[in-house]
Amino acid sequence: MAEQEPERAADGTSRGAPESDFESDLEDEAERRRRRAQFLNELAEARELRDRVKPRRARAARMRQQMRMRTFRW
Repeated sequence: MAEQEPERAADGTSRGAPESDFESDLEDEAERRRRRAQFLNELAEARELRDRVKPRRARAARMRQQMRMRTFRW
């Protein structure tokens, strides 16, 4: 009798996935979240720097944001 392949789930992954695959998925997710957090921190720093370097532009952006919030309707 020929060997049977493991059953496949709808997404194409095998149902009986070993624990190591699950652990590596968790590590990949953790790494992705770490990289995303680092990116968002750097983005916030860049915005703060731009606001310090170009105060007129930052003030205009604040005014536009305030106008948006005043005209927002529920």
